[in-house]
Order: sequence, then structure tokens, then C-alpha cells
Amino acid sequence: MTLIGHLRELRNRVGIALLFVLIGTAVAFWWYEHGLGDFIRAPYCNLPEDLRYNEADGSCGLLVTDVFGGALIRLKIAFIAGIVLSAPCWLYQIWAFITPGLKRNEKRFGVSFVAVSTLLFALGAALAYISLSAGLRLLLGLAGEGVVVALTAQDYIGFVISLLLAFGVSFELPLIAVVLNLVGVLSHAVLARSRRWIYFLTIVFAAFITPTQDPFTMLLMAGPMCVLFELAIQVARVVDKRRAKREAALGLQGLDDDEASPLDAAPSPLDPRPSALDEPAQTQR
Repeated sequence: MTLIGHLRELRNRVGIALLFVLIGTAVAFWWYEHGLGDFIRAPYCNLPEDLRYNEADGSCGLLVTDVFGGALIRLKIAFIAGIVLSAPCWLYQIWAFITPGLKRNEKRFGVSFVAVSTLLFALGAALAYISLSAGLRLLLGLAGEGVVVALTAQDYIGFVISLLLAFGVSFELPLIAVVLNLVGVLSHAVLARSRRWIYFLTIVFAAFITPTQDPFTMLLMAGPMCVLFELAIQVARVVDKRRAKREAALGLQGLDDDEASPLDAAPSPLDPRPSALDEPAQTQR
């Protein structure tokens, strides 16, 4: 393709991806009144009655302080849910655009990376949602007796989204360490030697990135991250052992970075191609 052809294809695929996001947003906007809104409010509504705002009939509720607040909150939730619902479609558009320029092994690594990263993000978001009620109970309980807690819909939705994103993104960091090891940038020896610093920095990172700033949520994020980092270290150990065996078989083990590798002087076989003599003679008329 020419440069104009690539730009035209990129424009078409971005347009198709946005169309799928729009369809997903419309579906989520309808779904809001059929379970999605209750799913978002469930961690807050599961709190004891003295820690949440109760309406006249005893049900929990969130406050809206402006005229367009309810509509904007519903649109915001529908847009985020639409991105999640349409993720297979727009991810396929991205993959279809970049896959012609990849080799076979690069395609395999790309599919594995996307699958594992999606699983880790979903795992982190699910853990954040499960721990949301406990974190809210701890934070709102610090207000003490005689204080009525009434959360606005804007503050609560923003808090939930930031917590889900924080857990989901943080669970991707061990995968980045594995990718750096696969490309030869980060070795197992460096990771093993820095294990204590990795755990310490993980705890510090969890303390800063969690929006709740309470020790329960911080430890709930730091614990699984430390386990994932330890798993990444063990994966790097296996990868480095296989790389060392492969280099030893090729005679490349122990070479310095500025030392030339031995060359294989044996001629490589040529692809069999039909010669001009093998082609059938064509008669001229």
C-alpha cells in the first residue's frame, strides 16, 4: 500500500471502531435501567443503613445536585460500559490494521499479550469491585456517630471508576516485566536481585495509586501484585534458561556485547525455482 492507502484504511477502521463503540453505548444506556445502575450502586447500597443515605421508603440513593447531573452520569456510565462491551470489535479493527506488517511469531506473541493483559485487567477490576464495599465501610465509618453520609452520584461514580482503573492498570505491570525479559532487556538475574526493592516499591505504588488511601485497599492491591511479580520472576527464570541453552547450541554463550558472533560459512539451500529450460516452449503466431 501507499501512504495514502494506509491512511485511508486507518480512517475506515477508526470509523468502524467508533461505530461499534456508539452501538455499545446505546445498548449500555438502555441497560442502565435494567440492571447496570443497580450493579454500580450495589457496593454502596450493601452498606449498613447508618453509613448511607436512605430515602423515605428505606432504599438507598445517591444525590444529584444539578439539573443535568443525572443525564450526564447515565451517559458517562453508558459510554464506559459501551467501550467494554464493544472491546472485541474495536480490538479486532486495531489488530486487522497492524497484523499485515507482523511476522508469524510476532502475531503469536501479540495475541498472547492481548489475551493475558485483558485477563489481568479484568482480574484487577473484579478484585476492586469485590473490595469496594469493605473500603467504603472503613472510610465512611471513620466519620463517627452523629454524621449523616450522603454521597453525590458524581463523586461516587468517579470514585468507583478510578478504583477499577487503578486496580486494572496496576495488574498489568508484572506483564510488562515479562515482556521486557522476552525481548532481552531485563534478565532474571536482575529481577531476582531486586526482589526486595520490587516488593517495597509495589507497596509504595499501591499506597499512592489507590483513591481510597486506606491500608485495607492498599494491601488488597499490593498483595496480588507481589504474587504476580513473583510469578513474572519465575517466568523470566524459565525464559533465560531456554535462551542460554539455545545460545550454547549455537556457540553464542559467553560472548561480550562488542564481540562478533561466529559466522556459519556453510551455504544455505536455495529455493527450487523452475528454470527457463523447464518451461514449455511457446509457439509464436
